[in-house]
Amino acid sequence: MPKIGMPDIRKPQLVRATMNVIERVGLHGASVSLISKEAGVSAGIINHYFGGKQGLLEETMRAILREHSRTITSALKALPKHAHYERINAIIDGNFKGFQAESEVVKTWLAFWSYSMHDPQLHRLQRVNEKRLISHLKIELKALIPQQQVLPVALGIAALVDGIWLRGALNPLGIDAGLARTMINDYLDKQISYYNDLQLG
Repeated sequence: MPKIGMPDIRKPQLVRATMNVIERVGLHGASVSLISKEAGVSAGIINHYFGGKQGLLEETMRAILREHSRTITSALKALPKHAHYERINAIIDGNFKGFQAESEVVKTWLAFWSYSMHDPQLHRLQRVNEKRLISHLKIELKALIPQQQVLPVALGIAALVDGIWLRGALNPLGIDAGLARTMINDYLDKQISYYNDLQLG
């Protein structure tokens, strides 16, 4: 966690520098020296305000999560509360478009994702993100399918989001947001149709 007093202008500068370095050399190669050079600051500033590389990595992950949350929250606020299908698509798009699709963000996410299996704090942050996604989806799905199926379908959409994102992150052509939405909508439409037919029949 950054210490109180860290100039606000420095935080995004250091976070962006961290992502740029991770994009070039990977997480393990992203040293305090390389990051400080990229940001145009002394290594001492990183050590003073973040306690070293680990603290800066955690702040970078939090910054990505905050931006991700802001993107989805903003998109949802722009849609009517009753537009549940459109709101689910806004949640889907928030994982594949804009900030989340930038090359350095994608590579940083991918690095953190693998590293979080061995780091309790990064794992906790990853779990927070996962729970937030499931929560957003459950709120909208409640109006579209029976209550007992809300969680399984939300988990299914989340699995598709993660899987499609991961395949896109490893693809030299990058993430195809349009294809992601089409594939997830196909799953969603089938679930809605199936459970509606059950209720009717």
